[in-house]
Order: sequence, then structure tokens, then C-alpha cells
Amino acid sequence: MTYRDVASRQVLIWACTAVASRMPVAMTPLALVFLVRERPGGYTLGAALAAAYVLGEILGAPVLGMRLDPARGRRHLALGLAGGTVGFVGLGVLAGAHPVVLGAFAFLAGAAPAAVAGGQRALLTSLVPERAVAQALSIESMLMSGVWAVSPVAVAGLALGVAPRVPLLLAAVLMAASITGHWLLPAGWAKGEQDEEAGRTKTRVLIRAWPVYVTGAASLTLLGLAELTLPALLEQRGIGVGWSGPMLAGMAVGAGLGAFLYGMRSWPGRLRNRSVVLMCVMSVFVTLAALIPGAAGIAVALVLAGTVQSGALITRNLSLREALPPGILAAGYAMMYAAAGAGYAATGSLAGGLLQVVAPSTAILAGVAVTLLLTALGWWGEARRDRSSAAGDLDVGVVRGAEGAPVAGGCDAERSL
Repeated sequence: MTYRDVASRQVLIWACTAVASRMPVAMTPLALVFLVRERPGGYTLGAALAAAYVLGEILGAPVLGMRLDPARGRRHLALGLAGGTVGFVGLGVLAGAHPVVLGAFAFLAGAAPAAVAGGQRALLTSLVPERAVAQALSIESMLMSGVWAVSPVAVAGLALGVAPRVPLLLAAVLMAASITGHWLLPAGWAKGEQDEEAGRTKTRVLIRAWPVYVTGAASLTLLGLAELTLPALLEQRGIGVGWSGPMLAGMAVGAGLGAFLYGMRSWPGRLRNRSVVLMCVMSVFVTLAALIPGAAGIAVALVLAGTVQSGALITRNLSLREALPPGILAAGYAMMYAAAGAGYAATGSLAGGLLQVVAPSTAILAGVAVTLLLTALGWWGEARRDRSSAAGDLDVGVVRGAEGAPVAGGCDAERSL
């Protein structure tokens, strides 16, 4: 298992397509604030538009993800990207429109392509050998870390140096370009027909994977809380608020480094146990960031937290591959995307409420406590589901043996369970 296993022309095309489609996602919240900040009550309106955008993502990801066809997913992804392009064009061209109109376009820009990330991840893993899936997911994480590091700088530079609507028009151009990229890739990510039983029970199977969604959302919720409270934390420590940008960029770089290191080798232990360890280590680093008084120490702690977080997210994606049939894996990724969006939105509300009554450092520590509780809940849910599955497999083996059907491994197989 090395990165050579994923080095191919199709993976390179996928990478360019994914960056073009996800750069707008990273740019939009800040771009919406710059778009309307010079209006009366502009910052409040910008926050409301960003909320409409995130709400579109949260609602669109599970609804559209359930409808992705693994054999002909390209058509669905292209339609979603086209809808997102329309939303971004509306925001850029009609920048002075009524807030309700802008809110509608923001919702469309978030909802229409919300399932694209899940479909693209499923497509990526179909382009590489099974043994190289972890490396492929590591590459995706590295790319997205770069996207999130570059996007705020690009938005601020274009909005302040050219015009506030330019970042949103650039987002429309990038999203439209990603449609072209998909026509250079396979039409879908599954060969043959979807399993009939999985198709009939898709919703139930997706719901059974809830522990993975909980743990995946928990890691993003924690770092989201750290990001949102960082300016207030720096002010509490007597550090210039302007350092928050470089610190967050360093955290994104750390996430890319962590993804690279994770894909360098195979790691021991069950995925759920590995995830718990990484989440606990990340919680330690975020706690240190909340308690350390100096700027350098806070920066180092955030970089290390980002490094560990990328590994935790990769284990969640790998766990989802174990929990779901291939035919509905893209829908599962979309569900986790929605869960992460909901967690991030809840984080914003939690941060706003806590900062009214406690110090920023205390708010971060409260977020750490919530994250550890969610991690424990997710681990318990996965362990319980695995025990239930093992018991079901054992029952099936006993019944088949009693009926005289051939059972692989016979009694030895039953004892191994």
C-alpha cells in the first residue's frame, strides 16, 4: 500500500474536478459576508445568508444523496453542480437584490450540489484498487485541506481588491468547470445492478450507520468551535486578533500533513478504536490551545489538532465503507456530510451562546466535553452494531448447518465467531 497505487490519469482528473467543485463550498460563507457587509446591518444579513446556504447543504445532502444512482451517478452529479452554478450566478449578478432573493439563491447554491461530495468520494474509491482506498481518502483529505487554507485568502483578496461579487462569480465558474471534468470520468462508481435487498431497505441500512455519522460530526464540531471562538480567545489572552487567520491556515496545513502521514502505512486496531484514540488526542490538543497563554503555543496546538483530526475523518470514511453496501455508499457519505453541516451549524449557535456567559477558553473546554461524549456514544453504537451483526451471522450459520447446507469452515468457523 503506497501512494503509487493511486497515481493514474483518472485520479488526476478527479482531483482537478473535486477541487473545482469544492472550492466554492469553502469560499461561500465568507464571500456572502463580504457581498452585503456595506449594506445597513450588513454583517447580520451576511450571517443570515450564510445560514441559508448551510441549511441548504444540510437538507440537500441526505435528500439528493438517497437518489444517487451508483451506476449512472455522473448525470445526478452534473445536475447538482448545474443547480449550484445557477445559485452562485444569481448571488453574483443580483448582488443588490432584496435579501429574500439572495437568501433563495444562497439556499439553492448550498442544496443543489450538496450530494456531490459523497458521490465524488465514492467515485474516487472506485478508481483505485481496494488495497489503496485509505491512500485515496488521504489524498482527498490533503486536497480539501489545501482548498480550505487557500479559500479565505482568495475571498478576502478578491472582495476587497476587485469587487465583493467577484468571489461568488468565481465560484460559479469553478462549479461549471467541474461539470466538464465529470464527463472525462466514468459514468458511475458501481458495476452491475444495485443489490435488490439493499435497494428496498436503503433508509434502514443508512440509519443503522448512525454511530459513524455521530463520531464524524463530532470531530468537525470540535474544531469548528475552536475556529469560531479563536478570535475571542486571542483577545482574552491579549494577542492580536489578526493572528487568527495565520493560525487557522496552519491548522489546515496540519490537516493536510496528517492525511499524508495516515496514508503512508497501515495502522493497527479496529477502526472504531483507532478513531476513539485519535479523537481523544485531538481533544487534548484543543484543550491545550484553550489553556496555553502564548500565541506560539496556541498555534502549535492547533496545528497538531488539525493533524490528528484528518486521520480521525479518514477512519470515519473507512468505517462507513464497512457499515454500508457499495450501492448506497455515496448516500452514506452524503448523510455524513449533512451530519457534519448540522454539527457545524449547532457549533455556531453554541459558541454564540457560551461566549455571552463564559470566557472563550471555557467555551472551548465545554466543546471538548461535548465532543468526548459524542465520541463515546459513537463508539458504543458501533460496538453494539458489530456484536449484533456477529450474532446474526452466527445464527445464519447454525440454521444453514441444520438444514444441511454447506457452511464454509464448518464448526471451526462457528467457534471463531
